[in-house]
Amino acid sequence: MTQLAVVAVYLFAVMGLGVAANRLLRSTSADYLLASHSIGPVLLLMSLFGTTMTAFALVGSTGQAFQVGAGVYALLASASGIVHPLCFFLVGVKLWGLGRRFGYTTQVQFFRDRLDSHWVGLLLFPVLVGLVIPYLLIGIKGAGDVINGVTRDTFQPWFESSGYGVPQWLASLVVCGVVLTYVFFGGMRGTAWANTFQTAVFMVLGVLTFVTVAKGLGGQESLLEDMRAASSQVEPDMIARTKIPQSVYFSFLLIPLSVAMFPHVFQHWLTARSARTFRLAIVAHPIFIMIVWLPCVLLGVWASAPKAGMEGVPPDQVLAAMVGNEASPVLAGLLTAGILAAVMSSLDSQFLCLGTMFTTDVVAHYGGKNRFSDRQIVLLARGFIVAIVAVTYVLSLISPATVFGMSVWCFSGFTGLFPVVIAAIYWRRLTALGAAAGILTTVVAWAAMFYSADFGANGRYAFPKEPIPLVGGLAIPPMLPVVTITVATALVMIAVSAVTRPPSRETLSRFFGE
Repeated sequence: MTQLAVVAVYLFAVMGLGVAANRLLRSTSADYLLASHSIGPVLLLMSLFGTTMTAFALVGSTGQAFQVGAGVYALLASASGIVHPLCFFLVGVKLWGLGRRFGYTTQVQFFRDRLDSHWVGLLLFPVLVGLVIPYLLIGIKGAGDVINGVTRDTFQPWFESSGYGVPQWLASLVVCGVVLTYVFFGGMRGTAWANTFQTAVFMVLGVLTFVTVAKGLGGQESLLEDMRAASSQVEPDMIARTKIPQSVYFSFLLIPLSVAMFPHVFQHWLTARSARTFRLAIVAHPIFIMIVWLPCVLLGVWASAPKAGMEGVPPDQVLAAMVGNEASPVLAGLLTAGILAAVMSSLDSQFLCLGTMFTTDVVAHYGGKNRFSDRQIVLLARGFIVAIVAVTYVLSLISPATVFGMSVWCFSGFTGLFPVVIAAIYWRRLTALGAAAGILTTVVAWAAMFYSADFGANGRYAFPKEPIPLVGGLAIPPMLPVVTITVATALVMIAVSAVTRPPSRETLSRFFGE
């Protein structure tokens, strides 16, 4: 109950921050959706990092490390520390400049304008929304699992099916309501403020979690000795990368490219005050990733030791269970709040970006820009956000996949679209039909493999399933679906663009100059 009280106070504080931002909200849709392009370096860094560090980074990485070992850090954290800043520099700064020059608010606007095709925008909108919804599921499911994990055995004899803790469905519902409240009232400014606050919270409390659990497991006089003692208790193969096949390991290097196509990240890019605002995010992002990922992965590895007592605990609840076992009730409540901070700092941006896309790419584009007032645009955005939250919450109740597995599938779809955005920015010969063919290839390949993987429930699904022999004794090994999806998209896009009519000279001069 003490943990619940601390978490409740934190949730009310976050809601209050978002509602307070409403007092500075101007009566324009641009301010509600993009904070009038007024976000500075620190807010941009914190909001970008907060929105990319989801339940996947905390709950998912700990659960996966609990199953396969420390190699999880090499799978994504080290690659993300390099690839994310590279995407900010090569894609983010470029799209920010185009967005400021031509008044873009969403990705669909950019692609529609760059390719001079309404059909590409009509195709891309449902694809992006369809990929964001699984991303939302990651956060909603992760939040429910965390609260359920830290409150187990609290409400006996009630909630027996939930381990006598707060049921996952109820915890997820409360978190959805909190995020919806401050997004509804605060818009992008409230989201940026909340993200900054929550990013600071989960980074500080994440380190505190790590130190506390290490002390509980190690029982030595210094942190370094605690870490050595805790590590000595686990199986040797949990410290190495022996449980991760080499082909799967290298497949994961493509996953961080997904950040270049996240709609919510694109929207945060557009809030930047100037191109110089990106500098701090590019430099500090890798450091922040190490601070968050390294402790979470080590906690998952240590949880596999018999002394940790995690036998039978679901992977997505390992982090919460470790916190509950090793910390005092007040500290456990604070640490749980830190985990929820990471979850909510992504949910808010995703909710807002979907409302922005609906009002900009559907309502305003097809209904007429002058037909709706700014107040009506904001109301429509809020209404669509409420609808998406409701749909996603219901889906979270029936999702069979783990947070980590669901994340990989979600990111694979966005990575599949990476060749399209890179070509749109740097390749003059990209055509509307080529881009459309690439997008359709991503959709078909992703859907076929997702179905084959029992709708994501099969966490070991690979394509091809068996090595395919080639000449000279070589073979194509089993890899993550992201490799096939991305390569197929790139090849189809290039081939179709090569045989179809190039963009007009006016379009090319507008985006590339003479």
